[in-house]
Amino acid sequence: MNDTIFTGCIPALMTPCNSDRQPDYDALVAKGQELIDIGMSGVVYCGSMGDWPLLTEAQRQQGVARLVEAGIPTIVGTGAVNSREAVSHAAHAAEVGAQGLMVIPRVLSRGTSVVAQRAHFSAILDAASHLPAVIYNSPYYGFATRADLFFELRRQHPNLIGFKEFGGASDLRYAAENITSQDDDITLMVGVDTNVFHGFVNCGATGAITGIGNALPREVLHLVSLCKQVARGDVEARRLALELESALGVLSSFDEGPDLVLYYKHLMVLNGDKEYSLHFNETDALSNAQRRYAETQYQLFREWYTQWSASLDQ
Repeated sequence: MNDTIFTGCIPALMTPCNSDRQPDYDALVAKGQELIDIGMSGVVYCGSMGDWPLLTEAQRQQGVARLVEAGIPTIVGTGAVNSREAVSHAAHAAEVGAQGLMVIPRVLSRGTSVVAQRAHFSAILDAASHLPAVIYNSPYYGFATRADLFFELRRQHPNLIGFKEFGGASDLRYAAENITSQDDDITLMVGVDTNVFHGFVNCGATGAITGIGNALPREVLHLVSLCKQVARGDVEARRLALELESALGVLSSFDEGPDLVLYYKHLMVLNGDKEYSLHFNETDALSNAQRRYAETQYQLFREWYTQWSASLDQ
């Protein structure tokens, strides 16, 4: 099973929309290609960053098809309220030639049932049995996948090759201690922007799926590169990585809240990506205070990073 898609730094693409609040697929593909050209190893679409609950099944699959057709390495999110839809997204991903799956737990109906989640995960993995897949563990989905269930699924589905952890520092450590450290062939992906250092250095992560990396791709790639050096024992890289992660702290923390897409789209608009100005629901918008706070923190970081990176070249 080829798991190379689950390494390096991978942005979870947000879905831009046009003036009538429908998906702008041209802008989606253009942003995906831009991020790959900068150095990202692939993209995720549609995870929660891609607004999957707000899109129809057909809209999601059209976005996937367009990204794959453009030659962009694509991991497909399988989030759905029912297993039939999740399976359809997995089967479509395999059909169009996507490179991987992000297997998201069943939500709402029987979402806390281990029996129901086992069946849900199995159906998704069966539907695209040749695609490498990671389980997405997140408190927002209301279900924590533990080691016993993970290994039961892995015995039945060799394409389950890893774990994407969005639960925070303690959950990353649980995954490292109890799941990924049992087998060198299992990969761990950092799933929350505030835990990149902890994930790579303390938990043996091989990749990161990022939200803030949509707006600050070069800076996030810099952080990931430093963390990889730290994991190999580089003392100077440790100092630099901690400085950079600290400076990114507020902007990265937007990834932990329910308004993450609103924040990161706004930061992209500050970069000049006007196609991210609108949201699918007209009432989904940052407050004036939130916008001002984000803009202040963004400018603070940009000024700091310019001076800090220049000092490294001296």
